[in-house]
Amino acid sequence: MQNSENGTIQKRAREDQYQGHDYYVLDELLEEDHILARDAVRDWVKQEVSPIIEEYSEKAQCPTHLFKGLADIGAFGPSLPAKYGCGGMDEIAYGIIMQELERGDSGIRSMASVQGSLVMYPIYKFGSEEQKMKYLPKMAKGELIGCFGLTEPDHGSNPSGMITNIKDDGDAYILNGSKMWITNSPIADLAVVWAKDEEGIIRGLIVEKGMKGFSAPEIHGKWSLRASITGELVFEDVRVPKSNVLPNVQGLKGPLTCLSKARYGIAWGAIGAGLDCYDSALRYSKERIQFGKPIGGFQLTQKKLAEMITEITKAQLLAWRLGTLANKGKATPAQISMAKRNNVFMALEIAREARQIHGGMGITNEYSCMRHMMNLETVLTYEGTHDIHLLITGMDVTGFNAFT
Repeated sequence: MQNSENGTIQKRAREDQYQGHDYYVLDELLEEDHILARDAVRDWVKQEVSPIIEEYSEKAQCPTHLFKGLADIGAFGPSLPAKYGCGGMDEIAYGIIMQELERGDSGIRSMASVQGSLVMYPIYKFGSEEQKMKYLPKMAKGELIGCFGLTEPDHGSNPSGMITNIKDDGDAYILNGSKMWITNSPIADLAVVWAKDEEGIIRGLIVEKGMKGFSAPEIHGKWSLRASITGELVFEDVRVPKSNVLPNVQGLKGPLTCLSKARYGIAWGAIGAGLDCYDSALRYSKERIQFGKPIGGFQLTQKKLAEMITEITKAQLLAWRLGTLANKGKATPAQISMAKRNNVFMALEIAREARQIHGGMGITNEYSCMRHMMNLETVLTYEGTHDIHLLITGMDVTGFNAFT
């Protein structure tokens, strides 16, 4: 890799120079609170995430010290009521916060969205008032970290087939089984776990760290989401008090409602990853000289960049409209699936094209596109795979179930 020219670009690339891109002037559709939240989170990402994320990703270490910062910027349950120490903001604000976090790294957004959407939200939605007051304020402050136990080693896209189970034992349930691919599990203080009771009904339980028979071994060897810690949940005759059962939901509706909340955040978050890759590629295209002029002056480079901003703009419009529906309580699970599937695939394709524009430099940690690309390969699959979301849309428009 020649040259002083690349050396100059490398030096500049180490700084977070990101500027937002709003081709259709969607800021005019946002409220002042949305803009303030976005700018605050963007500044935090530039100061706290960007300088360290490549190193943590390369070493496959989770920057757990960022949990406190995420709490300080209101990233844990921002759309849950202020009564429980949360932000009391609307769903668009929640989406924008997820977008800015994923602009930094999908793993950082996962740290926040699992905490807020998959742990705090089910406690708020389905828990007793005692459970809400016990857990939510501390989780909002980052004093307690949670994880969500649904996926099992043999049951991912088919959660109804779960074999994790509970049996009545007087004032408690005895929990047995295991969960797999659980974000935050090795460091979590509590887990919202879904299990079948003796009648085969799915119930939600709050399982706390330290309960005898409960362990959470870490999963190693990931090539994706390397700055996010992932593990298992293993339950061997864990005695869970009945007071820890979520009283206001039974059946698969419980976990699927939580997944809709998380998928909504991903639909926004993925835009952030796409924006970061586009921003980097656009800047590089203006600086990198080949054949006597910037590569941004060549037709094929412009084709890539024009298609990138077009797809980003379409995704932004999709997320904004979904947010307005969510604020009215009208966003359907199928609509959320469409946005999650479209926007993640969009971001992944942009990461790949951005990598090409960066040429050989695109595979180095001087630029973010390769890290985003690896992360998005996981985001494409989790919270419902790319194909499963396609079938959800297919069933919604035809009325026919093609899952079985």
